[in-house]
Amino acid sequence: MTRLASLIAAIIIPAVGAGAIGTASAQDWQPSRPVTLVVPFPAGGGNDALARLVAERMSKTLGQQVVVENRGGAGGTVATRAIAKSPPDGHTILLSYTGTFAINPTLYPNAGYDPRKDFAPIGSIGTLTSILVAHPSLPVKSTGDLIEYAKKNPGKINYGFVPGTVGHISTEMFARSADIKLTNIPYKGNGNAIADLMGGHVSMMFLSILPVIGQIQAGTLRALAVASPARSALVPDVPTIAESGVPGFSAIITYGLAAPAGTPRPIVERLNKELQVALNDAGLRKRLDAEGGAVLTGTPDDYARTIDSEEKKWGPLVKSLNLKVE
Repeated sequence: MTRLASLIAAIIIPAVGAGAIGTASAQDWQPSRPVTLVVPFPAGGGNDALARLVAERMSKTLGQQVVVENRGGAGGTVATRAIAKSPPDGHTILLSYTGTFAINPTLYPNAGYDPRKDFAPIGSIGTLTSILVAHPSLPVKSTGDLIEYAKKNPGKINYGFVPGTVGHISTEMFARSADIKLTNIPYKGNGNAIADLMGGHVSMMFLSILPVIGQIQAGTLRALAVASPARSALVPDVPTIAESGVPGFSAIITYGLAAPAGTPRPIVERLNKELQVALNDAGLRKRLDAEGGAVLTGTPDDYARTIDSEEKKWGPLVKSLNLKVE
């Protein structure tokens, strides 16, 4: 071998070896400690319940526990911003959803993160249907009744909301579409808001069905309408808002998992693989279906496209409603 050939071999052979190691790591990456799944809201809401369903299933196959950690604040922006700056090593991931990725970057002038640039999408989880519920003390039994009452009593109906959530924007969109005036009462998390709704301190809310189905069935909350294009199998007798005098109204919540930008693709792909296993678990599917949701499987690239389409829908809506949260 000539001296030049030896020199070329010295350069090429290690590079080939490095490529082989990279390929192996795509197959063999294992978390070295428990993985923290951060929910950007306090415990007690639909976000939290969904995250715990997924974490439980992923823990069975990932080789480490997936531990749910609730970090509330500023409509989810505090935790989302923090995760964007976390080490991109696969050990800290985020429950991302329509509010934090599609609404907050427009709603908050200083959200502090860009969903497209600051995160590596892992995969979508699914959708949850929103439902409009009211405390029984509000003298209405349907969406039409509510609209009529609100027009006769401008500002008398108040609603609870967490800034930046789909429930927040949905209520404002509903009020504008129905040409009514409502009074808003902000909360740090849906858990406290639901407690006040149960106590009659607020009159109505848009929520995912999951955390309030028990109260609806017990009659302690009144279901007025679902915000999906079609009725929910969970509450088949409850009409859609579009059926109830507000044509075209729809507010579906989409959830997923995301890691900080810069997370190596092999790690993202491994996490996606285990997420797909979790989402194909018959027990999880049955539970999500029973709570008004639908599973969305797919690749990291599929979820990236979902994030993009969601932002294009909700961002302009926030601007058109002229909403800002400082």
